[in-house]
Amino acid sequence: MGAASFLRKLIGGGARAGVDRRTEELVSLCNALIAESGEYASTALARDALAAYHKCDERCREEFFTVLGRDYGPPVEMVSRAAAAYQAEPTHESLLRLQQAVDSPRQELFRRLNMAPGGTAALVEMRRELLKGLRAHPEWKVLDADLLHLLRSWFNRGFLRLERIDWHTSAMVLEKLIQYEAVHAIQGWRDLRRRLEADRRCFAFFHPQLPDEPIIFIEVALSRGMSAQVQPLLDIRTQLADTADADCAMFYSITNCQEGLRGISFGNQLIKQVVEDLKDEFPHIKRFATLSPIPGFRRWLEGEMHGAPLAAEEQALLARTADPAWHLGEIPEPLQTLLMGLCAYYLVKAKNGLEPLDPVARFHLANGAVLERLNWMGDVSEQGMQRSAGMMVNYVYWLDELERNHERYFRDHDVVASPAIERLARECPLAAEKPA
Repeated sequence: MGAASFLRKLIGGGARAGVDRRTEELVSLCNALIAESGEYASTALARDALAAYHKCDERCREEFFTVLGRDYGPPVEMVSRAAAAYQAEPTHESLLRLQQAVDSPRQELFRRLNMAPGGTAALVEMRRELLKGLRAHPEWKVLDADLLHLLRSWFNRGFLRLERIDWHTSAMVLEKLIQYEAVHAIQGWRDLRRRLEADRRCFAFFHPQLPDEPIIFIEVALSRGMSAQVQPLLDIRTQLADTADADCAMFYSITNCQEGLRGISFGNQLIKQVVEDLKDEFPHIKRFATLSPIPGFRRWLEGEMHGAPLAAEEQALLARTADPAWHLGEIPEPLQTLLMGLCAYYLVKAKNGLEPLDPVARFHLANGAVLERLNWMGDVSEQGMQRSAGMMVNYVYWLDELERNHERYFRDHDVVASPAIERLARECPLAAEKPA
């Protein structure tokens, strides 16, 4: 059956007239690419196939993804025979045949598309488009799994290079930092320049196939003591600190730049490499800590308060936070105490399965960090108030404890927290009703 005939049959034939001719052309090129054995011809076909893909609109790409998801999987009969042969005689040879049988034609197609100039960047962008429609098209999950499998191999740590970003970095890359910053928006070039001055550091991972595209970047402030509030770090008028007096490196923003690489972990590798580089440059710095948001706290709190066993006066105090300007006037001390306790409880006790509910907590604790300090009104921006009632948290990377904490987290799912945070969590009104 030809590509056009197959496509019409797949999406309903006469039920949906007017199949996009660009989709037919793209599928034909992909079939030809898989069938081609010559390297030169394969490269030319890969280039043509990607060019055809770039001409597609949203509907055309949906049709193409549907074809890839349903028609480019491993042949069922071949997999069944190979699996039965391995089960009957589990030798190295039968295992190899089984592995070859389950290697889907989709993966081979992606490998060949990657041969074209700009192929890697195109496949990262293709996965970004795929992810946007995954919820509406669950049948694309097999396509996403194959693509993610290959991208994890192509973007492993061995291929990435760490670069320091400063004011002499190319304008193209600096513009990307402004564009991608997702934690604390960069308000133009003056703001960016302050974040790159002598008492700051910015590092990014790059891939050789995406030389001007940061994969992930981290922003660092060199300070005396741990920072408790983010606004002074973001204020462009803040006076430069003397790095000779700094004893702490504060990681205040980590941004993943490529949506098409979602699900591939770069942050833990980046933090550990940056710590090593900072230790070499500033041997007197002894503490490496974050000033992190708590993005799910307010959402959890609003859900938890329905039917929560709180006293009437505690419910009344929390009701005040419904006013967007609740924090601008004098804040009653009992409200501060209540919110701090609830936030500590959320970070230590609220779970998603066996892991912390908060995504930032999961990330840093899995890397071996310690949940060190909760900071009242650490981020009074509109976003900070909406996400976490203004609170931020310091996670500390004690270098001689990282491996032990990492193992505890994955073995026992322990949240390693300081005594101060443990005490706040224990004293929270919810703790008496929901013992650990």
